[in-house]
Amino acid sequence: MNQLGKNPFHYMHFILERTSISSWVFLLLLFFAFGFVSGQDGDGVVMTQSNFQTLKAIKQDLIDPRRVLKSWNGSINGSCSGEWVGITCLKGEVVSINLPWKGLGGKISEKIGQLQSLRRLSLHDNYLTGPIPDSLGLLPYLRAVYLFNNRLSGSIPLSIAQSSGLQTLHLSNNKLSGTIPPTLSNSTRIYRLNLSFNSLSGSIPGSLTQSPSLTFLSLQYNNLSGYVPDSWGGQGGKVYQLQVLTLDHNHLNGSIPETVGNISGITQLDFSYNNFTGLIPISLSNLHNLTYFNVSYNNLSGIVPTLLSEKFNSSSFVGNLQLCGYSSSSPCPSSPPPQVSPSPSPEGLQHSHRKLSTKDIILIAAGALLLVLLLLCFVLLCCLIRKRAKKTKNGKTAGRVEKAVPASGGEVESGGEVGGKLVHFDGPFVFAADDLLCATAEIMGKSTYGTIYKATLEDGNQVAVKRLREKVAKGQKEFETEVVSIGKIRHLNVLALRAYYLGPKGEKLLVFDYMPNGSLASFLHARGPETVVNWPTRMNIAMGITRGLCYLHNEENIIHGNLTSSNILLDEQTNPKISDVGLSRLMTSAANANVIATAGTQGYRAPELSKLKNANTKSDIYSLGVIILELLTGKSPGEATTDGVDLPQWVASIVKEEWTNEVFDVELMRDDAFNSGDELLNTLKLALHCVDPTPSARPEALQVLQQLEEIKPEMAAVSVDDGDKAAAGGD
Repeated sequence: MNQLGKNPFHYMHFILERTSISSWVFLLLLFFAFGFVSGQDGDGVVMTQSNFQTLKAIKQDLIDPRRVLKSWNGSINGSCSGEWVGITCLKGEVVSINLPWKGLGGKISEKIGQLQSLRRLSLHDNYLTGPIPDSLGLLPYLRAVYLFNNRLSGSIPLSIAQSSGLQTLHLSNNKLSGTIPPTLSNSTRIYRLNLSFNSLSGSIPGSLTQSPSLTFLSLQYNNLSGYVPDSWGGQGGKVYQLQVLTLDHNHLNGSIPETVGNISGITQLDFSYNNFTGLIPISLSNLHNLTYFNVSYNNLSGIVPTLLSEKFNSSSFVGNLQLCGYSSSSPCPSSPPPQVSPSPSPEGLQHSHRKLSTKDIILIAAGALLLVLLLLCFVLLCCLIRKRAKKTKNGKTAGRVEKAVPASGGEVESGGEVGGKLVHFDGPFVFAADDLLCATAEIMGKSTYGTIYKATLEDGNQVAVKRLREKVAKGQKEFETEVVSIGKIRHLNVLALRAYYLGPKGEKLLVFDYMPNGSLASFLHARGPETVVNWPTRMNIAMGITRGLCYLHNEENIIHGNLTSSNILLDEQTNPKISDVGLSRLMTSAANANVIATAGTQGYRAPELSKLKNANTKSDIYSLGVIILELLTGKSPGEATTDGVDLPQWVASIVKEEWTNEVFDVELMRDDAFNSGDELLNTLKLALHCVDPTPSARPEALQVLQQLEEIKPEMAAVSVDDGDKAAAGGD
C-alpha cells in the first residue's frame, strides 16, 4: 500500500478495480460555463483610461454569482492582453465584449455607449434584466449584437438604427414589448435580424421588405398584427437576398402577399398559426429553393398550388378548414356532373357515327400533328436557351478566374481580380478567389494561430476560413511545401483542408469544411439545460477522436501538439473531426511555443511540456485523456477547481477517497437508458492511464482505440482503413 501511495494515479487504478457504481448515490454537480479565452485577445497596447473606467462601471451594474469577472479587478496594464475575460482590444480600445453563458444578472449599463470602438456585444444566454441601453445607437462601428436568451424588457431602442454598419441583431427569447422600429432597415449591411419569442406588437414595418442585404428575418412567437406588407423584393434592381422568413405564432391577418414569390432565394417560409385568409398565392410555386414551407392553422381557402402540394406534406397545410387539394383526405369538390340525357336508340347511334365524316377525321389528325410539331419546337427552343446560358456562364467564370490548371498532387490553382494565389485540393465544390474574399463572414473564434471565420459564398455554400496571424507562419516557399502535404490528409475523423490562399500582401488563408455543430467544447459546456448528451454519444465522440489521432500518429507521422475540445469539431451526426492538424508545421518556433503555453492554461498540456520544447505522441495521448475525462465528468479543464488543481488531479483526489460516483457527469447518472456502470468505470480507468504523469506509462493511440472498442464493442469500427475509405468516398 505504501508503494501505491507514492503515485496517486496507480492508486486510482487499484481503487477502480474494486469500485462499482451504486444506483442510489447521486451528487448534483455544478456545470462550469465554457469560457474559452484565446492566448492573445488584443494587440498588447495598454487600454485607454476612458475604456478602463467604462468597463469598471459596466461591471458595477452586473450581478456575477460565479465570479467570472474577477479578472476585471486587475490593473489597466493587463486589461488588453487577454487577462480580462471576454474582452478584446485593438490599439487600446475595446472592440468586443464576449460573455455568453456566464450566469450574469443585473442590467446592461448605459455607459456602454462610451466604448466608441465597440464592434461586437455578445451577452447571450445569461439572466440580464432591464432595458436595452439607448446608448448602443451611439456606437458608430457596432457590427453585431447578441443578447438572446435573457430577461430583457422594454422596447427596442430607436437609436439602434443609427448604427449604419450593424450586420446582426439577435434579441430573441426576452421580454421585449412595443413595436418594431421601422428604421432598423436603415443599416444597409444588416443581414440577420432575429426578434422572435418576445411580446412585440403592432405591424411589420414595410421598410424591412425592401432591405437588399437582409438574409434572415425571424419574428415568430410575438403579438404582431395587421397585414403583411405586399412589397417584398428590393428596389432599384438590387437582388433581394432573404433566405429565411418566419412569421408564425402571431396575430397577422389579411392575405399572404403575392410579392413573397419575388424572393427567389428563400429556403424557409413559415406563416403558420396566424389569421391569414384567402388563397395561397400561385407565385409561391416559383420559389424553387424552398425547403421548408408552413401555412398551417390559418383561415386560408381554395386549392393548394400543385407544385407546393407535391413538394410538401399535409402538415404544412392542416388547420385551414376551407383549404383543399393537399392530401387524399382533403380533396377539392369536383365540378358538377353533366346532365344525363336519355339513352339514344340504336338508330340514333348509327346516325351519330355517320356524322364523323372523312373530312372531320383529316382535320383532327392535322390538328394532332400540329400540336406535336409545336411541342417539338418548344423542346428545341428550351435546349438552345439552356446551351446559350451555359456558354454565357462559362464565359463569365473564365473572366473571373485567371487560371485553372491541375497542380501537383491533384490540386487546382486559380487567381482572381484581386490578385494573389488560390490553390484547391479535392472537395465537394470549387470557388474563385474573388468569391472567397467577398463572402459574408462571421467570426467563430480566435486562437494563437489566427482568427476563424464562417464564410458564406455567393452560391450559398459555407466554409470555415482560418486567417493566420501576421509573422507567425513560415516563409512562402516552406509554407507551400508543408501546406500541400497537409491538404492531402483524408480521414473520417480529421477535418479536411480544402484550399489555401496567399494574398498579394502576404495574407495566408486556410479553407476547411464548415462543421455546423461547432466544437466539442461548446457542445458540452455551452448548451441549454434542455439538451442532454447521453453516454453513447459521448463514447462515439471519444472513439472518433482516438481513431483520428491513431491515423495521424501511425499513417501520417504527425504530432498534433494542441489537442483540446475546442479543436474537435462535430458534423451533423456529431461525428468528431480533429482540426488544426499539421498547423505546427506551418508556423515559426515562437508561434508553436505560444500554442503549447496556451494549452497549459487550458488544462490540456502534458506536465513534461513545461520543460520540453516539442510535443510528441505521448503528450498527444495526455491531451486525449483529458478530453475523455471532460466527456465523463462534464467539467471544462480550463476552469480551475478547488485550490487550483487541474481536472486530472481533481479526479485523482475524488477516486482516492473512494467517492468514484461523484466524478461522473450527473446527466450520465440520470440516464435511465444506461445501465452498464462498468463501461463508465473502465473508460475512467483508461482515461487515467492516458494522463499518467510518467510519459512512458501512457498507452499508444492504437492501444487506447482497442481498449475503447473492447469497452463498447457494438460501436467499434471494422478498421481504421475502412474509415479512410468512407472519408474518401464522402469527398
